[in-house]
Amino acid sequence: MTSEADITSEAPELYPRITRRTLHEEVLERLRDMIIEGRLGPGQRINEGQVGAQLGVSRTPLREAIKTLASEGLVEIQPAKGAVVRRFTAKDLYQVLQVLKALEQLGARMTCEQASDAAVAAINALHIEMMELYRAGNRLEYFKLNQAIHSAFVASSGNDVLVEMHSTLQSRIKRLRFIGNEGPVKWAGAVAEHEEMMVALLKRDSDTLSEIIGRHMDSTLERVREVL
Repeated sequence: MTSEADITSEAPELYPRITRRTLHEEVLERLRDMIIEGRLGPGQRINEGQVGAQLGVSRTPLREAIKTLASEGLVEIQPAKGAVVRRFTAKDLYQVLQVLKALEQLGARMTCEQASDAAVAAINALHIEMMELYRAGNRLEYFKLNQAIHSAFVASSGNDVLVEMHSTLQSRIKRLRFIGNEGPVKWAGAVAEHEEMMVALLKRDSDTLSEIIGRHMDSTLERVREVL
């Protein structure tokens, strides 16, 4: 008979440690959400006084968050203007998604071939939670889990260089990927592709999973290009 201790030791990925979030982490997530949701639009200057008042924080943690977002590529620091939300062109989007597609396909293949059963189960658990958010119509929280799943496909490969490259590019176009799900038809299409991904992952069918991810990324490009 399997004990609770045995289950925990076999699947550590399913039980992440509870950690206290710092003020920097809280401000960073709030500011990133404002950009992703479009409350701070492309080309808009981030008014530190106004945004700080909205978030209830001083300029110091806000500036630290802005520096992090600048390193992620979501914000640009412009002379005499300060921090400005980055504006992306269709060409920018195409080039980033082209590379992300290759990285995620490689990561997915490696995950199918060498990830532990616990790691695969953890990705599926994220998918189940994401589907609950989809049914509830919570698009922002759905999107966050969606991005976590794409990251997990790469992270479970065990290749640190691949993870670093993917994280950098994924952060850069979060706003664009978020608006790619605007409207029930586009959102449903993306969800259907994720359902296919999970079936292939649980079968550890690397060829099929790679093909679905490639198709999903191509569809993402088309969905977002319409908005641009």
